[in-house]
Amino acid sequence: MLSLAHMEINVLIDKEYKKKIKAIWLKKVILRILEAEKVGVNSEVELVITGDEKVHELNKQYLDEDRTTDVLSFPMSEQKGNQPFFVRVPDGKMHLGEIIISYPQASKQAEEHNHPVEREMHILLIHGVLHLLGYDHDTPERQKIMWKRASVILQAVVESGL
Repeated sequence: MLSLAHMEINVLIDKEYKKKIKAIWLKKVILRILEAEKVGVNSEVELVITGDEKVHELNKQYLDEDRTTDVLSFPMSEQKGNQPFFVRVPDGKMHLGEIIISYPQASKQAEEHNHPVEREMHILLIHGVLHLLGYDHDTPERQKIMWKRASVILQAVVESGL
């Protein structure tokens, strides 16, 4: 079983959201997702919890989408066939990439779906991590695979009590 001692999960939360969500909880959720995906030790993930303005800016700059969104993923990998090949940084860690989540969007979507913001964060974290690991929803076939995997992981995360 993985522990936070085996993984480097760096979380940055903008000051206006620090009282709404805890970094240690986010790290534990990401760890559980990585366990479900059988990601080995010595891996690193970056997570940023920010607002709509920053997510909109990043979405426009990197994805040419002039709008905010709920989650962005920036994988640190090169594709080798169907499997991603992850870059190893000088300290030997396998850097999977960075996830950026708009807390206001997560909160809004939680309200729209009539569930707690923690459940919405589960969904967004799973979505973000799966993108880092090479999953995508750009075709119907790939979308089906990603959504099915996300559903299985969501159940595992919820059952773990997080």
